[in-house]
Amino acid sequence: MSDRSLRGMRLGAQSMETESGVEPAPRQRVEYRCADGEQVFVTFSSEAEIPPVWVSKTGKEALLVDGERPIDTNEKAVRTHWDMLLERRSLPELEQILEDRLNILRERRGERRSA
Repeated sequence: MSDRSLRGMRLGAQSMETESGVEPAPRQRVEYRCADGEQVFVTFSSEAEIPPVWVSKTGKEALLVDGERPIDTNEKAVRTHWDMLLERRSLPELEQILEDRLNILRERRGERRSA
């Protein structure tokens, strides 16, 4: 008799709990619109801070409907390691340093120096 009660049941694959008494968190649906008129709907928590710009699934930038246009800040671009290196050295200096370091490595390995 106990064999029949579990027949057809996938053990561990499904929860035996019910959703009675479970209340989802309050949420809000926000609309964004792209420059070409594409509408984008995003669901946020009711407590979340709504961003003024959202990137749609198509990769386009969408602005919040009835929202304020974000202020463009003229921040400096992030400097990369290469940019900072070029501030200290010129390209010919960097090429010479690279060649010197490669020669040192080749000598350690016992390779002949390239001409």
